[in-house]
Amino acid sequence: AEMSPYLLFGFFVAGMLSVLVSQELVERHLGGSGIWPLLKASIFGVPLPLCSCGVIPVSMSLHKHGASKGSVIAFLLSTPQTGVDSIFVTLSLLGPIFAIFRPIAAFVTGTVGGIFVNMFDRTAQSDEQAPPKCTDTCCGGGKTNKIISGLKYGFIALPRDIGKTMLVGLAIAALISAIVPDGYFADKLGTGIVPMLVMMVLGIPVYVCATASVPVTAALILKRITPGAALVFLMTGPATNAASFVTIWKVLGRT
Repeated sequence: AEMSPYLLFGFFVAGMLSVLVSQELVERHLGGSGIWPLLKASIFGVPLPLCSCGVIPVSMSLHKHGASKGSVIAFLLSTPQTGVDSIFVTLSLLGPIFAIFRPIAAFVTGTVGGIFVNMFDRTAQSDEQAPPKCTDTCCGGGKTNKIISGLKYGFIALPRDIGKTMLVGLAIAALISAIVPDGYFADKLGTGIVPMLVMMVLGIPVYVCATASVPVTAALILKRITPGAALVFLMTGPATNAASFVTIWKVLGRT
């Protein structure tokens, strides 16, 4: 109940973004080499409400239309870590510090990851192709149609996409709150780098969306996991999963 108004407002903003920010616009700005496309890829990715699986087809489309591998990786890393809906939920459950630092961390990790990929990418960049022009009549439409489409995405499509994982996240959070004794993580893991490494190992292979990870993290903090370890889980859990590894390896290769 505490996060409901924030979640609803996040759904609304996500829906409006879905109609205001077109895929053609994103693809046009992420082509080419250098640091600027990487920065734009990370900036574009932070507010978009895409999970680590949902971001894959969009990223592959960016690569197909001429975006560098670095830009694709920057987008892949920054996008699933957070979104407008998860930012508001984070604000409601974890407070303003996490809500502010989470998108900053997503932007930084996306940009740094893209820089490393461009540094070590030994393949030649293919010639850029212009994004296909929209010829379908449904691509146009007036303001009313766009608003309706945005509301449908924000309050129907997006909740349907993340609803199951959100419920799973709430269920896991409830189990942690009910079963795990107070102070368990502080007693077993202590402080420092160890709990961060444990949260990273747990977060990397599992699939949890940015919004669903928030109640799980809140429950971990209540059981006295360190804030730094909680942030590590918030970053690694939504950003990666086993399915995305396989797809990225197949399409982009090792470099």
